[in-house]
Amino acid sequence: MNALCKLLQQYGPLAGRVLMAYIFVMSGIGKIEGFSATAAAMAGKGIPLAEVALVITIMVELAGGVLLIVGWQTRLAATAIFLWLIPATLIFHAYWAVEAAQFQMQTIQFNKNLAIMGGMLYLMVHGAGPLSLDSRRKN
Repeated sequence: MNALCKLLQQYGPLAGRVLMAYIFVMSGIGKIEGFSATAAAMAGKGIPLAEVALVITIMVELAGGVLLIVGWQTRLAATAIFLWLIPATLIFHAYWAVEAAQFQMQTIQFNKNLAIMGGMLYLMVHGAGPLSLDSRRKN
């Protein structure tokens, strides 16, 4: 059991960062591919300057995701993603204000974002872990 704990201490933070970053990298790519439709959806939710907001969103998702994967400026990237998730979650997954047919899906999406925010808080506090550019910089 001790060997497993040591293995997880070494590789677990990297795996966790990659798993959390994956959703943001893929989402950012999807937003680039569907830029016009995504901007229209954002405008439909009342987002001012939707195209500008979308570019910022793509930058947060892609840059933040890549920074998490490589473990560079991890605390800063996690903070940016955490702060970005607050309005994104409240605006796009407001399960309390949707039709009954969308209630369950939006509740799941809202709770998924809360869980991701928990992961970002963990990274903000504990950093990237041993297999990261951040840890190499300290040495």
